[in-house]
Parts: sequence; structure tokens; C-alpha cells
Amino acid sequence: MTTPKTEHQIERQIVLDTETTGMNQFGAHYEGHCIIEIGAVEMINRKYTGRKLHLYIKPDRPVDPEAIQVHGITDEMLADKPDFPTIAQEFIDFIKGAELLIHNAPFDVGFMDYEFKKHHIDIKTADICVVTDTLQLARRQYPGKRNSLDALCDRLHIDNSKRTLHGALLDAEILGDVYLAMTGGQVSLFDETEPQIPEIETEKVQIIAKSAVEIVTDLKVLQPSEEERLAHEEQIKAIQKKSKENCIWVKRLMPQTEQVETVH
Repeated sequence: MTTPKTEHQIERQIVLDTETTGMNQFGAHYEGHCIIEIGAVEMINRKYTGRKLHLYIKPDRPVDPEAIQVHGITDEMLADKPDFPTIAQEFIDFIKGAELLIHNAPFDVGFMDYEFKKHHIDIKTADICVVTDTLQLARRQYPGKRNSLDALCDRLHIDNSKRTLHGALLDAEILGDVYLAMTGGQVSLFDETEPQIPEIETEKVQIIAKSAVEIVTDLKVLQPSEEERLAHEEQIKAIQKKSKENCIWVKRLMPQTEQVETVH
């Protein structure tokens, strides 16, 4: 059971992905497969902090050829890398106390717990983290649609052009963008920690405003395309849903007859 967050409580999230020696999606770790790459990106209060963890790990078995075709990581690339016990404490310290955001979480968490148990590390992921499965989140939000990471990038207009092969750190960074888009983008438009804007003399403001009006009157007004309009409506729906029907644009700026219907 998690403790309810107060208004100013820091929310630390780690977007995480792993690559493994085998690609069986159902219980591959029970066949003796191992984690060979970990990628993790930190967010605090839904903002990237710049802290990342990227580790390659030497397994105690060869990498399956089918897995190499997916992530491109070979036995030769891992030959001089540390084993899991060597990196375990660094990994635990990085994720401890955070909410883990993982796409298809049972797969990655299953491998993590398997590695902890195999190397006699008395810990389970659920003991030190809250886990959120972004795949289940996507399935609830987009029922009946494809919800792979690539499909979500296409749907949410997120650039994944560098994703020619699966890579744990790149996939974690992309998943972070996907999660933020699915859950309404920024929490607020303004950061309360930013420095205050200094006061400007009234006369200068009036001069600037007059110049701006002259420029604006010469601008050509471009109407959105149907695709852009629909994309805007989808984003407003997401914000309305995430804010529990308290979206400021819907409540104050849109006529009552045009308010976006929230899908529950």
C-alpha cells in the first residue's frame, strides 16, 4: 500500500528497460536466461533530471541468436563487462524508493527478481519500488489497438527513428516520452522554482505592445488541418481525463456545447 502524496511531495520515477539473453516472453528467466543490459532514466515531478543508468552485464550463458537479431548485443560485446553481482548494488541504489515505469513490466521485473534470487540477494523489486506497467496503462487508454512501444510512438507523434534495434537506454528514454504524452504531458505550465521576472516600466510595456499589434495585423491566419484538429482534441481529452475533468481550456475557454467528452 502506498502513502498518499501531499501537494508538494517529491514524486521520483524511473523509466526502465532491460535486454536479455533470450526473447521468450513467458518465463524466459526460468530457462536460465539473464539480463545483459539495463537502461534507466530518472524523472522527478514528471521532469527529466538528466540522471541515467546504463549498464552492460556479462551473463553466465551465451546470447541466443534470435535475441541478437532483436537487440544486436553479442557475446563478444559482453566479454569484458561486469557480472550481475558486481553491478547489483549500484542498480538497487538507483531504483530504490522510486516508481518504476516499465512497458510489459512482468517480463522485466521477473528477470530482475530472478537475478536477485540467483545471486542470493535477499530482495524483490516490489520490496523497494512501486511498479507501473505502461503496457496495461496503454491498453486501458487505447482498448482494442496495438500498444507496442513503436505503435504508441506513431499514435502520439513521438520520434523513434533512432530505434533500428532494441536498446535498453534508448527504449527507456522513448518510453518516458510516451508515458508523459499518455498521461497529459506537463503537470503545470509554469515551474514555481523559476526566478521571478523583474518588473518593467509601464511606458516600455506600452511601446512594445503597440509594436506587437502592428506586427500581428500583418500576419496571415492559418487554420488547422483536420488531422491537426483531431490530434488537438485527443490531447485535450487526455488532459481532461488526467486532471479529473478540471482542464482549464475546457472549463473556461471552450463554449459549453463544444466541451470535450471525457472517455472513462
